[in-house]
Amino acid sequence: MRPDTPAENVDHAAEAARLERTADLYPEDAEALLLQAAAHLELSGDRPSATTLYDRLLSSSAGSENPYLVRALKASNLWEYGHEAEARAIIEGVRTASPRDPAPWVIVAEALESHDELEQAQETFTEGVRLLLTDVPEPPYATHPLLFGRHRVRRMLGAGHDEWDALADTVHTSPVSLDELHDPKRLWSLGSDNPAELRAEISRLQAELGTYRAALSRPFPVAVLHWPATELAELTAAYPSLATEYPSHEEHLETIETSLRELASSGTPNLGIVTGTVPSYEAFAASEGASPADATLLPQYATTLAARGRAVEWPPQGAACWCGSGQAYGDCHGTRT
Repeated sequence: MRPDTPAENVDHAAEAARLERTADLYPEDAEALLLQAAAHLELSGDRPSATTLYDRLLSSSAGSENPYLVRALKASNLWEYGHEAEARAIIEGVRTASPRDPAPWVIVAEALESHDELEQAQETFTEGVRLLLTDVPEPPYATHPLLFGRHRVRRMLGAGHDEWDALADTVHTSPVSLDELHDPKRLWSLGSDNPAELRAEISRLQAELGTYRAALSRPFPVAVLHWPATELAELTAAYPSLATEYPSHEEHLETIETSLRELASSGTPNLGIVTGTVPSYEAFAASEGASPADATLLPQYATTLAARGRAVEWPPQGAACWCGSGQAYGDCHGTRT
């Protein structure tokens, strides 16, 4: 939930204000936009205003989509500007609620870790790991930070390896082991005058960077954008130039199925479909500083929806057809040859 743009290249206060204005225009995407705005406010140093945004999300009449994530972010932010007691209370509330999303667990555990509450951080990481990974054959990607964070804190505490640490080693892909990456002595080597120690640390940091880049480029489903009939009619009415992309809804549906079949026949894995809405698309265009009439935004919008986990598998496995007809896929677009 933190912006990736370096602080020196962004006016974080101005970006937060822009995101808040966009959120007012597009309530459907308000939560994601306001979380980004709060992150920019934290980076600008205006942590009280960030807390105000977190409170706005939690008190919304529509309710938050990810209330435990918002609470975790609020707690982490509060602790950074002196509200330790309130932050601790929120963290305890998140732990008691036992959310099924790994992100709140990671955020509150790292907040404890950053304030040298290592035992509490270890307990929090462990609670999350046990809840989400017990009897799970393969740890989902989103849970890896839980395993790595737990390994790191236990390394700092001098604890021996257990089964969860072994699992963390298994899913870790960097050529530098977790034991080495999480060695507390690495912090000392950063201030060393010994060239050999500095070269060794540079090598380790390069390995970490390679792992980070690999994580950012992990394959999301190759997703094709689908517009329901009412949304497509609204889209082409608002932006007539897009009618050249979508001559009719029937042709749009046929194009989707044909494109996916061609991709499948070429050996492309992880195929999926994302469903667009006009408000969501307009919010995306606003976030890109572009016009929704720009057809080149359409594939970027599809990729963004897929990256947010909105893609559904194609072909549907024993499910209704992706087009929304209500028929089984095998009796609808699945009959196409």
